[in-house]
Amino acid sequence: MRNLKPWLNLIYKRPGRLVVGGILILATLFSGIALLAVSGWFITETALVGLLLGAGVAASINLYVPGGAIRFFAVSRTVFRYLERVYNHDTVLRLLTDIRVALFQRLSLASRSQRGELSGAQWLSRLTSDVDALDTLYLRLIAPTALAALVTVLVVVLASVLFDRQTALLVGVILLLGLVIATVGVYGRTRHLTAQQSDRQEALRTAVIEHVEGFAELTAAGRTGKHAAWLMRQAHQVTSEQAKAETRVGWHQAGSHLLINLSAVCALWAGFALFRAGEVSGPVLVLLPIALLGLAEVYAMLPDAFGKLGATVASAQRLNRDCRVSEPTPEANTGNLPVNMALVAENLTVKHAGYAPLFKHFKLEVQAGERLGILGHSGSGKSTLADTLAGILPVQGTLACQNRVYLTQKTVIFEDTLRANLLLGSPNAGDTELWRILELVELAERFASEPDQLDTWLGSAGNRLSGGEARRVALARVLLNPAPLVILDEPFTGLDAETRARISKRMDCLLEGKTVISLAHGPDALPGSDRVIYLSH
Repeated sequence: MRNLKPWLNLIYKRPGRLVVGGILILATLFSGIALLAVSGWFITETALVGLLLGAGVAASINLYVPGGAIRFFAVSRTVFRYLERVYNHDTVLRLLTDIRVALFQRLSLASRSQRGELSGAQWLSRLTSDVDALDTLYLRLIAPTALAALVTVLVVVLASVLFDRQTALLVGVILLLGLVIATVGVYGRTRHLTAQQSDRQEALRTAVIEHVEGFAELTAAGRTGKHAAWLMRQAHQVTSEQAKAETRVGWHQAGSHLLINLSAVCALWAGFALFRAGEVSGPVLVLLPIALLGLAEVYAMLPDAFGKLGATVASAQRLNRDCRVSEPTPEANTGNLPVNMALVAENLTVKHAGYAPLFKHFKLEVQAGERLGILGHSGSGKSTLADTLAGILPVQGTLACQNRVYLTQKTVIFEDTLRANLLLGSPNAGDTELWRILELVELAERFASEPDQLDTWLGSAGNRLSGGEARRVALARVLLNPAPLVILDEPFTGLDAETRARISKRMDCLLEGKTVISLAHGPDALPGSDRVIYLSH
């Protein structure tokens, strides 16, 4: 349960809302139980008075007070239920905001290698299903459990006041057993099963997303049917496990309801003895058992919540493990740069976490304003070196450099407008500057013909663009940045030789006075360079 602690601490940062929400739930439950109890008392009282009158015995009944109480509790139950739903769902949305903000803050502080341990489908699962499992902890688990215990204590106190201590003790023991069965018992029987089911659901969700993304490749390989059949077998296994868990939850729910009914029978049995002794009246005799039966509404929420607690703990464990805050990445020391130098690397180790180093004792000096080209075949470590120089991978050794901007080898286009994607490079850039940079990468004519022009929607991951267009948008975003050091990893991916030559020539003027480090697999993929070094691995 310690996996829930960070998220519970986050939830408890809104104590005022939690208390008010709990009071509204309590008022709703109290109104419901009071409605049942007063109704039972009133029906019994009117029946007894009717029997007495039928037997010729003078009797009277006050119809107005209990009738008014019944109307009051009926209306208050409806009102409190409405207020509770509106208020607590607003609270859940606020808690969801808190959880997501905390999660995104963790992710922003995590290293790239740490974030790269999971696939996109797995991160989607973290940000959706795992977060959803946490945001209702208060409304589904904390508040109902606390209020069920409180209402149980109040009913036991009521039994002591209306009947006697022996009856209250008996009822309390039975209800305590029912509460344990509906909470701890359910959790103990289902935690391992639901935790495994949560993992299997994530694996199945990931496999389905990968099936959709790789449908063309599966079709080309003739494996679509077989892979779909495998997915159906996995789905059947998940469904079977879910049915098994829900069966256990159902039995525990039935057991808790049985004990509630047993407590009502015991109270009724004890009440008959007190009635015969003249210590309680007939209507009072009925009041307590009916109030006990009203606890079924309180206890009914618990088995399902505790049946899913194992999955919730598993979700929290995954979030704590995969979204942990790593040690801060050492920043490049810009204060120790020699005069007229843009970057100095000494005794640098280039590697990914958990893997053997690609380079050891790497040394590199780049003068301010210099154009350096770095060439290497696929797998030689160009992109890893670029990540290290850009400060994305942890620096092992000495690295001092100017402010830098980095074009990664992978083209990333956000699901937003062209303007929004470009402004990431320079938030204060005006339309004139944006059109100028689009002209440089030969995209101005392409978007000038669009109805929305700069506000053209680029689609999911830029799917409205060709590969070459997407690369040029990413390049334009980097070129807009005023940083004095520019690192370009395969800047012309997807461009033909003529387009590459024209853009490279225009870039020379734009990058004048800046330091440029370009990495590519061949000389023809580099912009103009003052010197070139070759990587061998």
